[in-house]
Amino acid sequence: MTETKTETKKIEREYVIPLRKQFLKVPQYRRAGRAAKTIKQFIAKHMKVEDRNVDKVKMDPYINNEVWFRGKTNPPSKIKVKAIKEGDIVRVEFVEIPEHIKFLKAKHEKFHKEEGKKEEKKEEVKEVKEVKEEEKKAEQEKEKSVEKEQIKEAKKEKLAGKHVTKVKEAEIKRTSMNRH
Repeated sequence: MTETKTETKKIEREYVIPLRKQFLKVPQYRRAGRAAKTIKQFIAKHMKVEDRNVDKVKMDPYINNEVWFRGKTNPPSKIKVKAIKEGDIVRVEFVEIPEHIKFLKAKHEKFHKEEGKKEEKKEEVKEVKEVKEEEKKAEQEKEKSVEKEQIKEAKKEKLAGKHVTKVKEAEIKRTSMNRH
């Protein structure tokens, strides 16, 4: 038997993508959208994505924000990015992350770490509640079974009391004491 190993090759490349030539071909109100599309098309072409499928190119949201930052009519004329190909999917990130984006990224990561901790705490609380609920259910079942047993015992005692005939003690009559 031969073992086949599927190794994911990680290819990293840096590009300066010219956007002006493409976004000047559309009306002013569509320029930022065309610039974002141009980034994806350029990366799909140069990273050799199958069928140049732009759906397999994933842009970092911070790049998208940078394209749209100055509004839809005035995107940057060129942008420097790093493309990382892992398997079929290509991720696009900044080569040199600007300071304001570093700050936003750190803030975003911190926020999501706190969310993760909150979710973990919620899960722990849910687990504790589930355990407590299970314990309560077990206690209730025990109480019910004890009550049932007590009821059965009471019924047995009641039935036993019905079937036993009480024998009256014979009265001893003393004739010498009783003078009628």
